[in-house]
Amino acid sequence: MNRGRWRESSNEADGDHGYVETDPSGRYARFEEVLGKGAMKTVYRAIDEVLGMEVAWSQVKLHDLLRSPEDLQRLYSEVHLLSTLNHDSIMWFYTSWIDVDQRTFNFITEMFTSGTLREYRKKYKKVDIRAIKVWARQILEGLVYLHDNDPPVIHRDLKCDNIFVNGHLGQVKIGDLGLAAILRGSRIAHSVIGTPEFMAPELYEENYNELVDVYSFGMCVLEMLTSEYPYSECANPAQIYKKVTSGKRPRAFYKVQDLEAQRFIGICLETASKRLSAKELMDDPFLALDDDERHRKLAPQKPFLNDTVGVDDLRLNRNPPRTNMTITGKLNPEDDTIFLKVQIADKEGPARNVYFPFDIVSDTPVDVANEMVKELEISDWEPSEIADMIDGEISGLVPHWKWGHSQLAHCNFLEDDEDHFYSFSSSSSSPVSFSGLVTSQGTDARTHSGDWLQGRHVMLIRTGKQTSMFWSKRGDNHKNINCNPLRVDYFDLHGGHGHYEIN
Repeated sequence: MNRGRWRESSNEADGDHGYVETDPSGRYARFEEVLGKGAMKTVYRAIDEVLGMEVAWSQVKLHDLLRSPEDLQRLYSEVHLLSTLNHDSIMWFYTSWIDVDQRTFNFITEMFTSGTLREYRKKYKKVDIRAIKVWARQILEGLVYLHDNDPPVIHRDLKCDNIFVNGHLGQVKIGDLGLAAILRGSRIAHSVIGTPEFMAPELYEENYNELVDVYSFGMCVLEMLTSEYPYSECANPAQIYKKVTSGKRPRAFYKVQDLEAQRFIGICLETASKRLSAKELMDDPFLALDDDERHRKLAPQKPFLNDTVGVDDLRLNRNPPRTNMTITGKLNPEDDTIFLKVQIADKEGPARNVYFPFDIVSDTPVDVANEMVKELEISDWEPSEIADMIDGEISGLVPHWKWGHSQLAHCNFLEDDEDHFYSFSSSSSSPVSFSGLVTSQGTDARTHSGDWLQGRHVMLIRTGKQTSMFWSKRGDNHKNINCNPLRVDYFDLHGGHGHYEIN
């Protein structure tokens, strides 16, 4: 028998690029990394040095499975045949050999990106029944191929742990064929091997054929639909054996909500004399593809799901609707005082009116516009646009007025009766330039200092870099601000003061 080359020295392994063992030909080399482990088999990551391709190296401990040289020769002949299998639903089986010294059966197969079907189903708990039908068809096609061989090949240990997935392709393949049996002569197998939860009743009687794979396939479909291991309600193999041999279905069978799927599983779990072959099951209505599914399988999907959307629909709106704002001015002929009214119709909520005096000596439209943008949080108007609107209003009221700059006059704002007023600046008696803002709508400024006050009037008074805000309930009187109905007291540039009423 062939023997693999075992790397015992860690230093030697490092010199051989970390390989632990190579096959007799030297083409395949495995690492210590374990991809999966079962009762008798361990799967390692390995590499095909000729193709530079990762593969899976499976190693089975033979122990008492081989009692004589005849058993060894029979197993070797069977696994040699497995290497000749060629089907899209069967894992590629590249080569195999038996290491007599280590008493291991080794075989090299393709490596799958998404692990076993059981692991995949646990990871993706919500899978449409149509996907499960596609998987079931692929598995059944593989069984048809195995059973149609001459002589037929029986898997004998079919379960979701032995079905492997390439998730990026939606592809499943039957694997772990190292324990398969080849039917000869009488077409009856006699050894008991497999996983109790997936073993057909006749397997325990040591007198069975390829239909045991159909029974196991039915249990696989049951697990795919329910994500529950068959007979998980049983505490030990003895309880499973008792239920299986008495023909009792697993608890999970009655959890299948789709009646057509439950019927299909029931057909697979029939007694051997009534059980259909894999080829006959391929014609079952449960696995039939409807026209839409057949079209999706044969034709590529549309590049865009909503392909009715045209290029014009995708163009960005270069002129999106913005806040509706108007500015109107009013001149008091008695003292040539100008008050401007800004009406802002926000995208959400009612319109609000903001009033502010304009000092034609010290104010400029640009300064006032910049402060409006900042204080009123106007994001969709440029300050230059607002300045042009202000300039138009002032020019209409004062025809010979031009933008200019003059020395900013200062005076003291005397605040008394502090119970009626709240200041939001560091000082309420700072030198001020008496241009400001007055509003007639908003929320409580004590908690939202940038918002407008519902049922109150507000004046914002600029103090160079700072702004002070004072508010009073409607009807309160104060010698500096009186808001009944909207009476704004102001100071002129020479230290005097007066008032202006806005109707």
